[in-house]
Amino acid sequence: MSRLSELMAEFCPNGVDYKPLEEIATSFARGSGIKRDEVTAKGVPCVRYGEIYTTYNIGFDTCISHTTSEVANRARCFEHGDILFAITGEKIEDIAKCTAYLGHEKCYAGGDVVVMKHEQNPKYLVYALSTEAAQKQKSKGKVKSKVVHSSVPALKSIVIPIPPLAVQEEIVRLLDAYTNEVETLTAELEAELAARRKQYEQYRDKLLTFGDDVERKSLGSVAEIFRGGSLQKRDFVSSGIPCIHYGQIYTSFGVWTDKPLSYMASEKATNQKFAKSGDIIMAVTSETVEDVCKCVAWMGDSPIAISGHTAIIQHNQNPKYLSYYFHTSQFATLKRPLAHGVKVIEVTPEKLKSIVIPLPPLAEQKRIVEILDKFDALCNDETAGLTAEIAARKKQYEYCRDKLLTFKKAS
Repeated sequence: MSRLSELMAEFCPNGVDYKPLEEIATSFARGSGIKRDEVTAKGVPCVRYGEIYTTYNIGFDTCISHTTSEVANRARCFEHGDILFAITGEKIEDIAKCTAYLGHEKCYAGGDVVVMKHEQNPKYLVYALSTEAAQKQKSKGKVKSKVVHSSVPALKSIVIPIPPLAVQEEIVRLLDAYTNEVETLTAELEAELAARRKQYEQYRDKLLTFGDDVERKSLGSVAEIFRGGSLQKRDFVSSGIPCIHYGQIYTSFGVWTDKPLSYMASEKATNQKFAKSGDIIMAVTSETVEDVCKCVAWMGDSPIAISGHTAIIQHNQNPKYLSYYFHTSQFATLKRPLAHGVKVIEVTPEKLKSIVIPLPPLAEQKRIVEILDKFDALCNDETAGLTAEIAARKKQYEYCRDKLLTFKKAS
């Protein structure tokens, strides 16, 4: 019999109590203040809500951000063992992600962070609040829009299993060891995947480098280029007219796609701009010169609404060939002199027309695309190769974690 089984038999022979956080917590308190421009390199340690999504996992003992004493005085203090929830986010499925503070300095929480004090094992609570069952409760009733919000009353209603502390500690020990094992393996797979992607990019750039025998033409001579429409993230709905927001081109799409991630209400579609199948959709506004002009070829059967800060490129070439070329280091060199701006970098659709690109015959473009599609799938296809293996490891970990945190309810 395992140590956990022994503890369950000793402390929970009739099952485990499931309780709402309202009964577990000794207090809930919202953070306040600490704007982005109030973060400093040194000073009083603090946490802003976005960092809970991007930086902190199950627990942390050191803050990556700091602020001044003046700003900290109007923020919310948190201490060892407290649970921090991010109650604002971009995704329904991630809303109210939480982390446990395991350090011993006094730290401060910014706005849209909720601090929960309690008398349980802090890492146990975060593990339990990360399960699929808990996340469904966090996401319940939330509407997909530009920003998703939760609240203290919503957090208080979340129900999780609360076994005795001895059981909690053993579960944390088991999950910490398993988490470390999976993270180590995942890091190795991601390093190998990064090496393969670099190798792929070098091969792609070489394959798309041509001699003088290949014709060059300005983009404006083979394409019509016009700006996207007025679509914004707040226009997203659960179903309706398919659409692409320019930010998704940076975060969610590769070289091409035939599946929309978002939709807008039909009554909003009247004055929108649409890309048709085969068009290139290029994000022409970014925070960096390196990222600006990232693009995706739309290969879906129906037209798709496109947001502002984009250029829609309608052309007479192979769409995947153009998109692959627009991802090369050669194109990066061509776009750089056309970019302008300081905080926001932009390349206007009119300037794109002047870029001169190599255009082999369509048959040769098709051959190149067929080769690159195979390499791209090996590196980026979520259903194959290392990408699929990383996803499978994550899914297996979540399954085992959730099973370990599922108990017979006490009668």
